Amino acid sequence: MSNWNPGGQPPYDPHGQQPYPPQPGPYPPPAPAPPAGGHPPQVPHPYAPHPDPPYPPYPVVPTPAPPGPFTRLRQKIGPIHTARRVFKPSRPGIIEDPLVTHMQKIRTLVGLGAVVWMSVTYKIADSVSDVARDRLNQSWISVLVLCVTFPVVVGVLLALAAPSARRELLRRAARCFGAMVAIVAAMFVFPLTVLTDFGFGSSRFTTNPVMTAVTYTANVLIIVWVLPFVIYGIGLALVHVFRTADIHQTMPPLLAMALVWEMALIDVFTGAHAGLPGPVRAVFILGAPLSVTAVGLWELRRLRLHYGLTVRGLLMR
Repeated sequence: MSNWNPGGQPPYDPHGQQPYPPQPGPYPPPAPAPPAGGHPPQVPHPYAPHPDPPYPPYPVVPTPAPPGPFTRLRQKIGPIHTARRVFKPSRPGIIEDPLVTHMQKIRTLVGLGAVVWMSVTYKIADSVSDVARDRLNQSWISVLVLCVTFPVVVGVLLALAAPSARRELLRRAARCFGAMVAIVAAMFVFPLTVLTDFGFGSSRFTTNPVMTAVTYTANVLIIVWVLPFVIYGIGLALVHVFRTADIHQTMPPLLAMALVWEMALIDVFTGAHAGLPGPVRAVFILGAPLSVTAVGLWELRRLRLHYGLTVRGLLMR
């Protein structure tokens, strides 16, 4: 027994027998000898890649086909896509909370369903089409009130904001004013058509075949493009409050709450829904302001807790 062999085993067996079987080494075993008169067998290298991978290849996601020319044209100049570009906020870095958007849609649908049910139940309107027309008129009045309220709010903001931030506020508010001009100009097309006697069946401009074709083309354009742009644009303008999120995220709920209470005061002073019983009329007038105020306060709280956006940040101080 020695230091290099603590177990006392000899390095070899004098009788030709080894007490321990040979241990495999780190290298591959030598290739077998080639047969007589033949080629050596092909032994694969231990580190060579396997011809068949042990796992299936990753699935290839099919690339969608590029849109056709009609689809590309519709996405560029179609009334719905144009309304989205004009009335939806698009400031870089803007926060889009899907939960807030979902709550706004639920509130709008519930409010519309309640209005239709109460209008039909208490015979305020003769049919659902009359209710839809009344709602469209009410929405247009809301747009006009918002067009008057927004410049006042911007003026107050400019007076309270830091002097160094006033130019930035005006720059952000420019798109909001542009959306207002777009919806008012689109709505002005309809009375302009009536005042100029340019509608269907008019004989003022159909004096020759060319003017007849121009008149009918203009009317088709109004029905196919201007009308969808106005209807969809009014809805987007009210949901996004004339894209005032481009100014600050807290401005849409603040303006929405101010707008619904202004509309409630208008209904009170104009005697709207006078045919309803007193409690029902109160619910009819106060339902929208209370629901919109609740959603607006919840949205302001969510912006403050989850994103650190407060009303004070609107003043950029």
